[in-house]
Amino acid sequence: MPDNRAIDTLLAKYSESHLHPTNEVIHFVCVPVIVFTLLGLLWALHPLVALGFTVASMWYYFKLSRPFALGMLLMAAVMLSILAALPPASVLPLSIIIFVLAWIGQFIGHKIEGKKPSFFDDLRFLLIGPLFVLSFLYRRLHWAY
Repeated sequence: MPDNRAIDTLLAKYSESHLHPTNEVIHFVCVPVIVFTLLGLLWALHPLVALGFTVASMWYYFKLSRPFALGMLLMAAVMLSILAALPPASVLPLSIIIFVLAWIGQFIGHKIEGKKPSFFDDLRFLLIGPLFVLSFLYRRLHWAY
């Protein structure tokens, strides 16, 4: 893999503030939960809003890495399916509560790490976080991204 790809540069920069093993574990749990609850918040506005956000995110992910985009597409499809199966009245309160708790977890992880979250410097890192988590799975399975 060439080191000059945008995805490699973004993941390397993101990982600079995610080196502590406890912070990594917290991110492995909280980042997917945040993605799910963000989709839930958007779903509560209207399912098409959540779908539109997903499509826009996939466009960005496909520009960075097709294998990552396919992984994120699968994850988003599962998450949207779960949201569709939930009782509509439960989506918003559940999403708000879990979203807040997951972000508290993230900030605890960064306190342990001793570094601020990457997105404070560049908002793109809000979209790179899920790829950071996915990259560990891809490397473990020996899948190129």
